[in-house]
Amino acid sequence: MATVTVQRPKLSLAEKLFLPGVLKGLAITLGHALRMLRGQKKVTMQYPEERWDANLPEHYRGAPALVTDEHGRERCVSCQLCEFICPPRAITIVPEEIPGDDQWAKVEKQPKAFEIDMIRCIYCGMCEEVCPEQAIFLRKDYAITGTLP
Repeated sequence: MATVTVQRPKLSLAEKLFLPGVLKGLAITLGHALRMLRGQKKVTMQYPEERWDANLPEHYRGAPALVTDEHGRERCVSCQLCEFICPPRAITIVPEEIPGDDQWAKVEKQPKAFEIDMIRCIYCGMCEEVCPEQAIFLRKDYAITGTLP
């Protein structure tokens, strides 16, 4: 096995002291502060009074939710791809067979239990991307609150 030697660049004294990086960061911060004081750029939103509803970014990813189809059934077929791809392991699916008297029997599975632990969820959107049935949708709401059981 061959070893590879990487040549490090020679740093000046200012670069060794991180001076250019610190000054560049201070210049950016000072520029933002001056634009805000002049009223050119609004940085802070006063949340309870002001809301994002009118100008929510198109790429915003909210809480994942399960979608139902045109027959009122959950679209999930318990393939468990979302459960496997979820980085924090926030999704738990317990699959079951569809009863024999149902018209969808022997075609698909259905979830006996489908749980998303919203405390663990990091809102990455990978579950929505991997779902072959488009059964998971990331909602556009951002005020997600609840009560303890």
